Amino acid sequence: MFTRLFHGGVPGLRPGDVIAPGHDRQAHDGCPWCEARAKGEAHQGMDGPSQRSDRVYATTNRLYAKHYASLWGRGDLYRVEAIGDVEPSTEDTIESYCAEQLRVIAVVDRAVLLTSSERRRLYREWGTADLAAAERTGA
Repeated sequence: MFTRLFHGGVPGLRPGDVIAPGHDRQAHDGCPWCEARAKGEAHQGMDGPSQRSDRVYATTNRLYAKHYASLWGRGDLYRVEAIGDVEPSTEDTIESYCAEQLRVIAVVDRAVLLTSSERRRLYREWGTADLAAAERTGA
């Protein structure tokens, strides 16, 4: 069904480990994303609280998953496979999916931090995806 799925999050997992719902991301003092999530909001329209606490999320976009690993606080980036039912996420304009669980296939990157150029590239991709979604819905 998918060529490759990525998940960014909790550090220290190994191939074969299962990622299940229910793990909160660490909060960091002064982090605008962390503060917005604590209020149940999205920061600058991005990274709002998950609507499906009974699911875990994965994406085909490696940089997008890397972003989520960095938000964890030097989290890790994994290549994963879905376990159980999979459905497209309606929360993201970048191609994403939610599943009952994910299994780690490979560790792609440990202790992730986005560089300035990666962050700029992601924001451009995110903006393009937002515009495409708005055109599809007529917004």
